[in-house]
Amino acid sequence: MWAKNARAAARRAREDEELRAAGRPVPSAAGAMTEARQDELDAIDPGWCPAWDTGWQRCYRLVKNHVQAGGTLPTVDGDVVVQGEDLGRWVNAQRHGWEQLLPVQQWILENTLKITPAEDNERPVKQTQDAKWALNLRAAQQLHAREGHLRVPRKHAEHLASADTLSGRQNATDEPVVVKLGTWLDNVRKRAGKLPEQRRAELDELGMRWS
Repeated sequence: MWAKNARAAARRAREDEELRAAGRPVPSAAGAMTEARQDELDAIDPGWCPAWDTGWQRCYRLVKNHVQAGGTLPTVDGDVVVQGEDLGRWVNAQRHGWEQLLPVQQWILENTLKITPAEDNERPVKQTQDAKWALNLRAAQQLHAREGHLRVPRKHAEHLASADTLSGRQNATDEPVVVKLGTWLDNVRKRAGKLPEQRRAELDELGMRWS
């Protein structure tokens, strides 16, 4: 909350300065941040920018801290979660949404974290419903082979060895895929009556409990 209020105050101070420079009347300075205070915040974090989305800056700082501590740049969703933030998901979102970033954000990502825009052949491929089912079923089969059952909490995630079932592409990567299997199994149970007979049978083979 303090950080949010501080950024709001900094924005207010900047807007007041712009009005003064333009010779326009400036409203009450209540709530605005002094230049000295902004300097103090900059001394704590030189990358602090009150004009940017706080969530973006938070994730950037968490990724930077992770890398500076000796970790590799997260590139897989779900692999590195810090303070509730999925760092791999955030990194991938920056790469695939490069055109929506400000030039200075692009520069920061390239020069401090070596993050570059995604190539055309890296663009995510929209999955069909059959492909999504196959991927989740594969995760369920892997869990069953290892544990002998499908009884997992809703938050359980299964890590598959590669993405070869994700899109059917010949150049599919060997990076692991994180499947939110607990959520999928819970959702499947809730719509059991609408499942095609074949799909229900596939889960029955794995000892699926429907209630």
